[in-house]
Amino acid sequence: MLAAGACLALGAGPRAWAQAAPTATDGRLVVVFLRGALDSLSAFVPYADPHYARLRPSIAIAPPDGTAATALRLDDRFALHPALAALQPWWQAGQLAFVPAAGSPDGTRSHFDAQYQWETARPGQRADAPGWLNRLAAQVGGQPVDARPRVVGVGEASPRLLAGAQPVQLVAHGQAARRAGSLEPARQREALMALYGGDDALSAAFRQGAVARLASARDLASDMPPDVAREMQSASNGAAPVSLLEQDARNLATLMRKDRRLRLGFLSAGGWDTHVNQGAATGALAGSLQRLAGALLALRHDFGEPGDVIVVASEFGRTAAENGTRGTDHGHGNAIWLIGDRVAGGRWHGRWTGLAPADLNEQRDLPAHHDFRAVLAQVLRPTFQLTDSALQDVLPGAAWDRRLDGLMRRA
Repeated sequence: MLAAGACLALGAGPRAWAQAAPTATDGRLVVVFLRGALDSLSAFVPYADPHYARLRPSIAIAPPDGTAATALRLDDRFALHPALAALQPWWQAGQLAFVPAAGSPDGTRSHFDAQYQWETARPGQRADAPGWLNRLAAQVGGQPVDARPRVVGVGEASPRLLAGAQPVQLVAHGQAARRAGSLEPARQREALMALYGGDDALSAAFRQGAVARLASARDLASDMPPDVAREMQSASNGAAPVSLLEQDARNLATLMRKDRRLRLGFLSAGGWDTHVNQGAATGALAGSLQRLAGALLALRHDFGEPGDVIVVASEFGRTAAENGTRGTDHGHGNAIWLIGDRVAGGRWHGRWTGLAPADLNEQRDLPAHHDFRAVLAQVLRPTFQLTDSALQDVLPGAAWDRRLDGLMRRA
């Protein structure tokens, strides 16, 4: 357990930062957001806590014993869910870290409110606001005359995280990303472009989106390996498709590899709301975690340069104790995952106070010892060389948390 330290307001002065000024300029960031509130106590397992098994008589992940049916030991306190075994080498290589008790200072247990506030980086506020990743795009953009997107999102039509003034490249889920959709037929495409040929904002937005969709489809189709093509052909015969999450990760990584202007990426996946029959080492959540591990492996394949960072997060955590239907309910604090060469991995960061009733938030779930914006600030500043004022613009109202210093290695 780490002792609490002082927090300094962003922009409090040129020496408000505990770390030396960063020097890297080539950083890229992908955010993987798990909608529905992942149960981090099943993913990053506090197996040594004496209260863990007591709180979860049917869904606790068994402590490590070296078999595939138990958790995978990371240190004397934490272990990985066995479905995440593919990620263990990253921990051993110092490329995977966790902040186990992070979250929003707002106590809402509403998925809608919590996701909106996380994506706008404005806890407790519900007024319309741009997403923080769009605001970050403005900080990492190139020449003002170059209006091409710096950020790409896969899967969702209009995620709040990407909403804002900066142009965004949006890509459809799965194999649909490789097709131009209604823009495919030439005559139809020409008619639509003529229809939206004006100078108004709607027309400009349509043209920007159409050009991005065509470019994405072209880049992804040209990069399609033979095995994927065979899979597409066999899908009509009932062959199991690649999960959307893994395919989305491949699409995102391909686009960011082919277009170096795309330095920010967003990928999301639903289905993490596990109120009923959550399972333990096997079961519903285990299956989702295995697919998540596959997606992260696919993403890391093309996103493994020294300046690349992957952040995995969810809107809030889940209750420490299982409920009457062998699941977990909406909680508060949660783990944030960080992956990359520049991440000080092979360890967890921040404050952890355990699962004793008196140490839980409202005696039911993990406390948020660290504001999620403070975790993001630790990542964004060295990755993109953000100044204090730039960080304040991206993460308004956030605070620098010195307890997290050392989360990122110096370049």
